[in-house]
Amino acid sequence: LATQARDPAPHYQHSELGYNYRMSNILAGVGRAQLEVLDERVHARRVIFDRYVEAFGDIDGFEFMPDLEGFKHNRWLTTLTIDPEKVGFTPMELIDALSAENIEARPVWKPLHLQPLFEGAKYYTHEEGRSVSYELFDNGVCLPSGSNMTIEQQERVIHIIGKMLKAKSLHV
Repeated sequence: LATQARDPAPHYQHSELGYNYRMSNILAGVGRAQLEVLDERVHARRVIFDRYVEAFGDIDGFEFMPDLEGFKHNRWLTTLTIDPEKVGFTPMELIDALSAENIEARPVWKPLHLQPLFEGAKYYTHEEGRSVSYELFDNGVCLPSGSNMTIEQQERVIHIIGKMLKAKSLHV
């Protein structure tokens, strides 16, 4: 915070939160080296995403983030939104089932306006009475999708989700 959001005073004083986005030389070197394998990593994540869509893209109650026309998503993270009324289980039940098999999945990020730090802060919704960010948080799951994920590891995830769907009489 030495210079970020610093007040023009002879002593170090900050009236606002400041950020320091400077990068060290070491981190710059790591980033530069990673750029050399960026295309391969993006390709791997797109393949992982495509496998999930192939397995579950036709399930009523599951929705994956589509590519926008004219754009190519890097698929840094594969997220799935679940309609519990249609599939018969909640996102947390899916996360718990994967966790029971030692597979990490998480809810999508909690919206800032729901964080304790911002309790009481003003926020704006997409439309009156509807918060898209809350809907995503409430219904979204971040599926395992690291670029080093093997086909066998992904097949385990797909198998567990498939078992949950079959238990609810939804055919995969």
